[in-house]
Amino acid sequence: MLYVAGQRPTTVQDHIALVEIDLTGELMIAAAAASEDRLSPDRIDEVLEVDGESGGRGRPVPPAP
Repeated sequence: MLYVAGQRPTTVQDHIALVEIDLTGELMIAAAAASEDRLSPDRIDEVLEVDGESGGRGRPVPPAP
């Protein structure tokens, strides 16, 4: 007989992980659209909406519920 584990509840979310996944997706889209082999540090900062000089974040991490 084949045992299949039950589904886990989907109510638990790691909000920081979700933000990181979103930012990674944005980088992947930018890399796919780029004509050069690699994104420049300035382009990465632009995609992630950060200021490269001060290291400030453009997107706040949402609070956990």
